[in-house]
Amino acid sequence: MNYLIQNAHAVASDADPEARDIRIRGGRIAEMGRNLKQTPEDPETLIDASGCVIWPGLVNTHHHLAQSIMKGVPAGLNHNLGEWLSSVPYRFWPKVTPDIMYHAARLGLYELIRSGATTCADHHYLYHSSTSPELEEAVWQAAEELGIRMVLCRGSATETGSHEGMIEHGIAPESIEQIIDRLDVTRKKHHQPGPDAMKKLVVAPTSLIHSSSPEGLKAQARWARENNLKMHSHLLEVDFDESQAHSKYGMSAIDYAESCEWLGPDVWYAHLVYSDPHAIRRLAATGTGIAHCPTSNCRLGSGIAPVIDMEEAGVQISLGVDGSASAESGSMLQELNLAWLIHRAVKGPKATTLEQVLQWGSRNGAEMLGLQDTGNLEVGKAADLVLYDIDQPRFAGVHSPLTAPLMCGEPVHVRDSFVQGRQIVKNGHINGLDEAELTRNVQESVSRLLREA
Repeated sequence: MNYLIQNAHAVASDADPEARDIRIRGGRIAEMGRNLKQTPEDPETLIDASGCVIWPGLVNTHHHLAQSIMKGVPAGLNHNLGEWLSSVPYRFWPKVTPDIMYHAARLGLYELIRSGATTCADHHYLYHSSTSPELEEAVWQAAEELGIRMVLCRGSATETGSHEGMIEHGIAPESIEQIIDRLDVTRKKHHQPGPDAMKKLVVAPTSLIHSSSPEGLKAQARWARENNLKMHSHLLEVDFDESQAHSKYGMSAIDYAESCEWLGPDVWYAHLVYSDPHAIRRLAATGTGIAHCPTSNCRLGSGIAPVIDMEEAGVQISLGVDGSASAESGSMLQELNLAWLIHRAVKGPKATTLEQVLQWGSRNGAEMLGLQDTGNLEVGKAADLVLYDIDQPRFAGVHSPLTAPLMCGEPVHVRDSFVQGRQIVKNGHINGLDEAELTRNVQESVSRLLREA
């Protein structure tokens, strides 16, 4: 279907900052400008964007959708990462059925979409020696139904190692042969190449330091590159990563990653909170990126990733909401708002700008995921865009309306949202999703988890 969006209050576009209208044809932005007219010979659906600002769809580069039904677990409210992993996600992991996973994914994707996201990179790590493939299929199904772009970062562990959660709950890891075989099945079934793919697969061992062997990491890296797949993992979220790398391998965590072939322009890591100057230099020199997750890092008391120093050194910065068991809002806008603020608290008011943070949450993330045809608004790009309704009291006093959603933060109202030119939110309602039904299904899933665990 073709659309003509007219009369926006403002449009976030470097290519045409004065535009107020956007024409969508064949899933792409065909024209931008002012006072665009409908073409009788080529029917279009007219959308009046009065009172709205239009942004590129936000791109979430690190999530754990399974955790959407593990919010605010009392046992983990005041724990650091190690204790929290054991008392929350790894406590429930063996009890997550495909049906529960499906409802958790729908909830997580709902929260992303209603905050302005159009792409989700889910670090799905619920794999062990006897995992049912239906768990993974539930994630793909939920994303396809809601129309969001899905980048599935396929987690794995080849050894229990020093991972406290796996040890305590007796989770048996996969063999490297199982991982590669299962990755290949997913690649052939779901992965789409290209800069505007709706589905992508990423090779993503859950932890480089704690639950993977050097041999297994090298095997996965080589397989990923042979198949032109990107690579992702957690690294340096807490200083335990650094101490364990020195204890087990006699080198820093970043040098260990490099020795296992896990640095490069096709790699990005979540967190990197404990990146010292040497780590930052190696990240920049190799083109390795970061999914900055400020809300989760605050919630677990992990610290603040030095992304200002990273960006100055040449590291590409993107944003991720992380799992809702450690970042309960599940909102991409929350991450943009906190990223804008938190570095100012440390480095002063010139540390971040609104435009810079919006780029972290859109264009940078899209490029990091290999989706170069998304992430910004210009003619020829895929039509991934969001209309935020700012014609309401809490935004009425804002003197800079284009960035009002970022400055003011949640709650926001996404009035309309498009992915590849398909309208997935219409007048505030996500297509194919009944909120009351979703609520009931999630509540029932939480009850089932608690009974089993």
